[in-house]
Amino acid sequence: MKHFFVLLLAAALVFSLAGCQSASGNNDWNHVPAEEFCGLTYTGSLTLSYAHEFAVDYYEGGYTLLSIANGDQFLVVSEEAGVPETDVPVIQQPLSDVYLVATAAMCLFDALDGLDAITLSGTKADGWTIENARLSMEAGDIAYAGKYSEPDYELIVSSGCRLSVQSTMIYHSPEVKEKLEELGIPVLVDYSSYETHPLGRTEWIKLYAALLGKEDEAEALFREQEEALNSMTSEEPTGKTVAYFYISSTGGYAVVRKSGDYVTQMIALAGGKYLFDDLGDDETATATVSMTLEEFYATAKDADIVLYNSTIDGQLNTLEDFLSLNPLLGDFKAVSEGNVWCTNANLYQDMTRLGTVTEEMHQIFAGTAGDEMEFFYRLV
Repeated sequence: MKHFFVLLLAAALVFSLAGCQSASGNNDWNHVPAEEFCGLTYTGSLTLSYAHEFAVDYYEGGYTLLSIANGDQFLVVSEEAGVPETDVPVIQQPLSDVYLVATAAMCLFDALDGLDAITLSGTKADGWTIENARLSMEAGDIAYAGKYSEPDYELIVSSGCRLSVQSTMIYHSPEVKEKLEELGIPVLVDYSSYETHPLGRTEWIKLYAALLGKEDEAEALFREQEEALNSMTSEEPTGKTVAYFYISSTGGYAVVRKSGDYVTQMIALAGGKYLFDDLGDDETATATVSMTLEEFYATAKDADIVLYNSTIDGQLNTLEDFLSLNPLLGDFKAVSEGNVWCTNANLYQDMTRLGTVTEEMHQIFAGTAGDEMEFFYRLV
């Protein structure tokens, strides 16, 4: 225990070193790059096609400034460059010893062949649908260090953690973020969930590529998904109406997506018409709305296509499983026509493939879907 507190003190002393102030930044926020930062000379910024919640600015000599929508910034320093005096958290390459809690980011590290940079996870091995993440944890290469609200501080410090990647859930436990920063561990909050366009979420791969020094790989992966999306959005809308939902195991409510979020955007891009397109923003930050089965039935019973979100309360295996959720579902048009589809468990953890997800939706709506799909399967 004495050794633990010595480590805490050392980390706090390192973090207390201060120099030039953080540059102003906001993207939707209307981000304006600093022409001069910490004596560094600005050379340009990363052009983003869909993402609005982060920015990447470049400076001479191997320095990259990352700005997040919440105003936080991080200075990435190449292996060959010196570290300037700054109060902005510094991340020296090569990136290593990351405590990754934001589940959406794991697939991006995996796609970039960057799992070796992650030492600690906020999700246990059996919670991952990303096979390489699960295998790395089972092999002991990545250890479980507690969820966002209950981290194992002693393990985190003793592991030499250099960066924690959190989701916005961390704001429900602000004391955890403060404690990690007190220990000298920068906390990068992933705002990809605030991107409304599906490829805006996928484009966050470019932020993690800047951390890993793998910008070219990220660009190639992103263009592949953009091409998948563009290959079918040029086609005429299918005209098919779509209900995307799940039945809550507590209370039996139907939970649907708000209009305008990234899932409903994918439905529209795939040529479908989302039936609950009048559910806009309200006072809450959630992307879903709960309603009684009777309210849901009145709008959704004549849907051409049902996409059942089984990632919340477990996957369904058969149409009978679906019908057992509530007797009203048996009267749905999509049931009688054999157009009830279920999401695979990997849908929400694989943000790198949202172009492919949208492409599969289009195949379902157009009636060309095959038996072997990555993200959906028909219930029979």
